[in-house]
Amino acid sequence: MNDQQRRRPAKPHRRPQKDPVRFLAFEALRAVDERDAYANLVLPPLLKKARAKGDFDARDAALATELVYGTLRRQGTYDAIVASCIDRPLREVDPPVLDVLNMGVHQLLGTRIPTHAAVSASVELARVVLGEGRAKFVNAVLRKVSADDLDGWVARVAPSYDEDAEDHLAVVHSHPRWIVSALWDALGGGRAGIEDLLEADNERPEVTLVARPGRSTTDELFTALGDENGLPGRWSPYAVRMAEGGEPGALAAVQDGRAGVQDEGSQLVATALANAPVDGSDTRWLDGCAGPGGKAALLAALAAERGAALLAAEKQPHRARLVERALAGNPGPYQVITADGTRPPWQPDSFDRVLMDVPCSGLGALRRRPESRWRRRAEDLESFAPLQRGLLREALKAVRVGGIVGYATCSPHLAETRVVVEDVLKGRGGQPVEAEWVDARPLMPGVPALGDGPDVQLWPHLHGTDAMYLALLRRTA
Repeated sequence: MNDQQRRRPAKPHRRPQKDPVRFLAFEALRAVDERDAYANLVLPPLLKKARAKGDFDARDAALATELVYGTLRRQGTYDAIVASCIDRPLREVDPPVLDVLNMGVHQLLGTRIPTHAAVSASVELARVVLGEGRAKFVNAVLRKVSADDLDGWVARVAPSYDEDAEDHLAVVHSHPRWIVSALWDALGGGRAGIEDLLEADNERPEVTLVARPGRSTTDELFTALGDENGLPGRWSPYAVRMAEGGEPGALAAVQDGRAGVQDEGSQLVATALANAPVDGSDTRWLDGCAGPGGKAALLAALAAERGAALLAAEKQPHRARLVERALAGNPGPYQVITADGTRPPWQPDSFDRVLMDVPCSGLGALRRRPESRWRRRAEDLESFAPLQRGLLREALKAVRVGGIVGYATCSPHLAETRVVVEDVLKGRGGQPVEAEWVDARPLMPGVPALGDGPDVQLWPHLHGTDAMYLALLRRTA
């Protein structure tokens, strides 16, 4: 070292700069990982707090939302890419480091953010939340990732389709292999259909509103949204789709509970049950698993138009309170109770219509809750199975002879849908039930690709809805 080098002053230490947008996105990702929280519940209050402090505008909120949801949706693909860029097993990378890395990979490969900005912003975030040493690791990995685009990386890290079709689809479309297998079994068909479905799971879903009949109208919602911000529903007569970036909570009808946010698949399930023909009286309706209350609110409105009363039952007290809030102001008679549908307080033969939207794996709503795909395990379905069968058996006891039961799940997995219904009807694990299938397809008029019936499976890529399942059963004895 010469004298000039010795005399050169050291660079002053620079404090890392906190980027509010990326820091908030990191906070949300950590909550999802550490607390098993859901992004759609964690992110809104974080954004509201940031807006209140004046840190965020609409563009900042949109970027933070994209960083959180994009990182979660593509986590499987990004994990495979990161794993190929490091010299240790991925499981040995601390989860906070992996969150920063995957968020950086998403900026590089899944957005239009310039490469230099994506890398520098991610390294700066790492300095703030991880420290200088791990920031250097993040920098090294992201510079390797920036050498290619998403297609190039996928070609490197995914096995060929011919070698292992399910593993190829799992890496390319960022789903666990067991979910790919289960969805493919439920969907049937060849490669094109399953790829379309998996890709639809990675798309940001539209926000869909429901105008609860007798309380609001689609015309009111269109007027409130404006011509450019409201689109007609595809299938439900009560649906209005919002243009991207809209705030449903700002609408008076939503604030008053006369309208709500509800996927069209859920609207179709409720209206199909309400419109199914019954023999005799039609005055007593039951929603036996009513939380958080969206279907119950639509059923209550439909029941009120006909002079019928709805009983909404929910086992969990906090979810029962959500149901009460959703039904508040309904013009017709209704009651909300906290009750377990497998040990019901009501007498057999008490209702003309019963909906059992049973707890399930939630594989039909992966667009809305992308973190679910990484939490669920194939063995989880075993824990749901007895509950689903028990709830359906009790629903068929609760309905009178000639009445209708709707068995619904937000999952297309065969073990949660048709297999459950067939087991109950045939008495597997219990007494046989005297009931017959009712073809649900005519009760969803205009909806294409509903299969061979009599039950209905909706799909994100075919219908633009969550993958809701509905079986309608009429009790015969």
